[in-house]
Amino acid sequence: MTAHGDLPAPQQGLVVTHFLTVRDVEKSRRFYADVFGGEVVMEENPAMVKVANTWIIMNPGGGPTPDKPGVTLEVPRSTERVSSFLNVRVADMAAFHANAVAKGAHFLTEPLDRGAELRCYLRDPDGYLIEVGQSTGLLHGVHAD
Repeated sequence: MTAHGDLPAPQQGLVVTHFLTVRDVEKSRRFYADVFGGEVVMEENPAMVKVANTWIIMNPGGGPTPDKPGVTLEVPRSTERVSSFLNVRVADMAAFHANAVAKGAHFLTEPLDRGAELRCYLRDPDGYLIEVGQSTGLLHGVHAD
């Protein structure tokens, strides 16, 4: 399927990936590949999509395992409360937003100018929140409101 060089397996040091518990692996895999221009590295068990300089890893939920006793993985129960989110930085917010909308992404709002950045949020198929931002004023010492 893929060259081993596309897997998140560093020769030295470390690499950070993002794991998502998903309801439908195929649907989520397609979302991250299409909306973020990712490369599917593994179809499933787990699914991996290389997006820019990171990997999104996806698998269905499940109960405790020997290496995570007492921990159950599940998709978000509610979209109204969030404890973490994926933060994506883009070079051109207008182009990214237009392309993502054309591919079916639904944003909570249009991109808003926050002084330090242009920013908006969208949700993936399981309701995970994703911030998309373009640094603007921050590059000139302007901080967020």
